[in-house]
Amino acid sequence: MILRLAAAAAVVLASVPAYAHFHLDSPPADQAQSTRGDPQKAPPCGESAAATDMVTVVKTGSVLPITITETIPHPGHYRVAIAQTPGQLPAEPDVTPGDMDCGTVPIDPAPALPVLADGQLVHTTTLVGPQTFNVQLPPDFRCENCTLQVIEFMSEHPLNDPGGCFYHHCARVTISDDAPDAGVAPGGDAGLANHNPTDAVGGCCATGSSLASNGVAIVIVGLAWLLGRRRR
Repeated sequence: MILRLAAAAAVVLASVPAYAHFHLDSPPADQAQSTRGDPQKAPPCGESAAATDMVTVVKTGSVLPITITETIPHPGHYRVAIAQTPGQLPAEPDVTPGDMDCGTVPIDPAPALPVLADGQLVHTTTLVGPQTFNVQLPPDFRCENCTLQVIEFMSEHPLNDPGGCFYHHCARVTISDDAPDAGVAPGGDAGLANHNPTDAVGGCCATGSSLASNGVAIVIVGLAWLLGRRRR
């Protein structure tokens, strides 16, 4: 009986994948998000949800802080792009499978419009709390009510349907010569990640599913009960 329970525990743990999620904290997302950031699977901006009608106005050539909170952790990184409409946003990079469908993607070391920044917050361990990185806006780029897209690539991950190896959020921004500065001195910390690489629970998939943790707890309780009965 004990062996059967242990085998069942192994099946539970093997069958529960770890799915990453993130919440776009700033600039404010263009549609409502749950506390863990849903909806966010379907490109280019996540499945349709209630519009927030929030538009962030920033100065041409300034440095724009992007703040995210990774609500369900997984190895990966972030990319930021901008376009006048969601339909003009760039395609996601091609994925090379590894041990799982989501293996690796190339990171552009010198991104050009419509990509503003790539390879942000590269991590293999848990990102604890809100994370901010800074994106340099081009000195000659202006747009009104355009779409700023933040996507997360996840490695060591099965394919989502929809979304594949990516999660997506968008914000509405206006970039103007007359706008206030975005909040960071131009040329200051553009592109530098500010994150805590502490691995709270030991890497990739151990942190991704509360269901897996609950399965372990149930099996431990069951084993303890059976052992107690055998000692009587």
